[in-house]
Amino acid sequence: MKISAFGAATALVLAATPALAHVGHHPTGGFLAGLAHPILGIDHVLAMIAVGLWAGLVGGRATLAWPAAFLAAMIAAALAGMVGPWIPWTEAAIAGSVAALGLAVALRLAAPLAIGAVLCGAFAAAHGYAHGAELPLGASAGWYVGGFLVATAALHALGIALGRALGRDAPAWATRGAGGAVALAGVVLLVG
Repeated sequence: MKISAFGAATALVLAATPALAHVGHHPTGGFLAGLAHPILGIDHVLAMIAVGLWAGLVGGRATLAWPAAFLAAMIAAALAGMVGPWIPWTEAAIAGSVAALGLAVALRLAAPLAIGAVLCGAFAAAHGYAHGAELPLGASAGWYVGGFLVATAALHALGIALGRALGRDAPAWATRGAGGAVALAGVVLLVG
């Protein structure tokens, strides 16, 4: 049985868990807590896959540069989140990033390399801040950061693979539909 890229993307979206990537939902330990944080929240999963999906659709140097910009900004923001107070608009910014990234995918927005990297970095700031602010008590910050970087990179890689497959094998409406579904999820998260 052959599964299409669109079918695989749809299955992933439907299989995602509720947004539980917030305070108190981590297994014990630094690395495992960091690894779990992005994966346990649909807001993080959708944004991180969408970064890869967008980069994979655009192709070229964006394929690596945009996820790398996301990871770098996420590290800096996580460090700020570990030492600073909770910023009340963080959750809204995370939901907004999901909507914006979904829209970029739906429109197949071919942004210049630097602009796409800046946008991905800006979107990563809220995600990284949330990760850092939710460092479990007693967990090693270094291992925790390493864990969420591994999870985020894996989600980006999945998105890149889906983006390449959708860009190569799927009709344009499938890409627009996948991006539109992510954007709609972001709006639901924003108002919900």
